[in-house]
Amino acid sequence: MTDVAEDFDLVVLGGGSGGYAAALRGAQLGLRTAMIERHKLGGTCLHNGCIPAKALLHAAEVADKARGAQLFGVMATFESIDMPAVQRYKDETVDSLCKGLTGLVKARNI
Repeated sequence: MTDVAEDFDLVVLGGGSGGYAAALRGAQLGLRTAMIERHKLGGTCLHNGCIPAKALLHAAEVADKARGAQLFGVMATFESIDMPAVQRYKDETVDSLCKGLTGLVKARNI
C-alpha cells in the first residue's frame, strides 16, 4: 500500500467500470482525484467476468464461422480448437485493455 499525504477533491473507492469512469470524469472536471482499488484496475468485469467471457465467446464464434464457411463460398476447414492458444488470446485481450486503462488513469494524474 502507498501512504498518500495529499488532499483530494474526489476519492473513488473501487477501480471497476463505475469507479474508473467516475475518477476519469472527476479528473476531466479538474478535480484532484484519487482512486482506491484493492486488486487490479478494471475490476471483476475486466479481469474475471465480461471481458474474458466475451473473448472466449468470440473465439467460439470464429470456430463456428469456419465450420460454416462454405455457405458463404469460402473454402475453409475446421480442424480443432487449441485451448492454450484461446486462453492466451483471452489473457492478451485482458492485459491489453488493463494496460490501456492504467495509462489513461496515469495520464489524468489519478
